[in-house]
Amino acid sequence: MDQLLAILSAINSFIWGPFLLIPLLLLTGLYLTIRLRGLQFRILGHAFWLAFIKRTEKGDVPGDVSHYQALATALAATVGVGNIAGVATAIGIGGPGALFWMWMTGLVGMATKYSEALLGVKYRVTDAKGEQSGGPMYYLTHGVGGTFGKTLGIAFAIFGALASFGIGNMVQANTAAHQLYSTWNISPTVSGLFLAIGTAVVIIGGIKSIGRFAAGVVPVMIVLYIISNVAVLVVFADRLPDAIALVFTDAFSGSAAAGGFLGSSIILAVQMGVARGIFSNESGLGTGAIAAAAAKTSKPVRQAMVSMTQTFLDTLIMVTLTAFAIIVTGAWTQEGLKGAPMTAWALEQGLGGGWGIYTVTIGVLVYAYTTILGWSYYGERCMERLWGRVAVMPYRLIFSVVVFIGAVTSLEVVWTFSDIANGLMALPNLIGLLLLSGVVVKETRDYMSRKNWKTED
Repeated sequence: MDQLLAILSAINSFIWGPFLLIPLLLLTGLYLTIRLRGLQFRILGHAFWLAFIKRTEKGDVPGDVSHYQALATALAATVGVGNIAGVATAIGIGGPGALFWMWMTGLVGMATKYSEALLGVKYRVTDAKGEQSGGPMYYLTHGVGGTFGKTLGIAFAIFGALASFGIGNMVQANTAAHQLYSTWNISPTVSGLFLAIGTAVVIIGGIKSIGRFAAGVVPVMIVLYIISNVAVLVVFADRLPDAIALVFTDAFSGSAAAGGFLGSSIILAVQMGVARGIFSNESGLGTGAIAAAAAKTSKPVRQAMVSMTQTFLDTLIMVTLTAFAIIVTGAWTQEGLKGAPMTAWALEQGLGGGWGIYTVTIGVLVYAYTTILGWSYYGERCMERLWGRVAVMPYRLIFSVVVFIGAVTSLEVVWTFSDIANGLMALPNLIGLLLLSGVVVKETRDYMSRKNWKTED
């Protein structure tokens, strides 16, 4: 097992290292930002209006869930453990400067998420049960086309299905179970059983059931977590200016980052910032396109605008608040703290009375559970692409059982394998985004060339 872990770790280090996915993710996002003329900055306000005010389109339009429910499903999958433990890991290893690179990943990642969602809706198909099925496995197959496109599409579906059992299932269940055991001494067997049953109850109903649940729970969990972090920042408001300055200086000096010479410290800040940023918002992985494809819409650009708000909410708000809570309280300098316990310690400094620990524990539980639900849909759409509709219900049942296994099993190898699967999902997707960027630009230009595009139903 140790030898297997060493091999997987070496593969993972290369895939998520400074010479493959990190520059590819950032450069793809930057390229799309330039080609779309900074669209994510120009129309962000309208995108939020579509997502949270308008929410639905009038008339009989194809799709399974509303704009808002599709966004909530994607948020359920992305606003998760990465916002609590992932941010702490990035800062603990890469220093406060890692937050700057998370911001950069989020800002250009909005263009990536927009492009993924647009293509997801444009190339979606109707499955045997009449539900929409879309995402990279379809826009690679039908958009890129030919043997190359089909190969990329199948590769994405395979790695997506594998990742759904890893990062989208076992890792989440394991993190939640251990946090509950640490805080309230609840046996992982008990928490795993309840998580598995709760998962089955929701996902057997499919995307409509997941969408309804996510639409109700996601806003509540986001607002409560934001309030907790803001409370900490208010208590330590006098330290906030210095913390902001430290983020910018450390991003390019690496002076506070762990270990090594100056250059290696900067590289570590970049690497951790980008890797954990992508882990948190999933821009470039292609998963958001799967949720977007289920939306009731006749205009791919509309859902694309809604979907890109996910990256803004996740990285520019949720990640930022967590990171500053960790920095202003000095949690990142405390010996022996890493991951979720670091975030819990930071919140405890501001909230007191055990509320920091309780907030993180409840947050981890809810975030892990909703991430499991969101990823279950991603995985089932990948399975549907590979085997047809017949594979969906068996997948849902097996997926629910694996939740329990994840809760009671040691997962060091699974963590590493999950990171690899995520990276292998991103590669074909990024290739497809670059090849289909012209389609994204044309669809966007055609839609926005109409005078009333902001007000039409």
